[in-house]
Amino acid sequence: MLRWRAADPFAPALNLAARRRDESSGLRQPAQRTTAMRITLLVLLGLLLGALGGAALGIGAGLAWVELFRTSSLEGDGGTLVFLTFMPLGAAIGGVGGALLFGVIAIRDAEIAIAQQAVRRRDR
Repeated sequence: MLRWRAADPFAPALNLAARRRDESSGLRQPAQRTTAMRITLLVLLGLLLGALGGAALGIGAGLAWVELFRTSSLEGDGGTLVFLTFMPLGAAIGGVGGALLFGVIAIRDAEIAIAQQAVRRRDR
């Protein structure tokens, strides 16, 4: 409920029973927002690079599988096996692995950067 005050008619009345505003539940500080954005972008970069690398490794593993187990090459069975089984599996595994790796590295870097303190210079 608002009460009139002579000095400031738009200020709300003092309510001592109201909960105090906790800084942790409010908006984040700009530095924390940029840190979260940087971590998110690094995770997406890890996902992309991991998927590309995983797909390449999947093709290599698929070609090795076809050669080792002498998969039939009739009507492109070997190529179908490589490009429709091994490549997507490699891309999925590589993407998840890359995202996790880049995410862990980014989070650790953010924790270290926050925990660092300024170095004091000695006056001579």
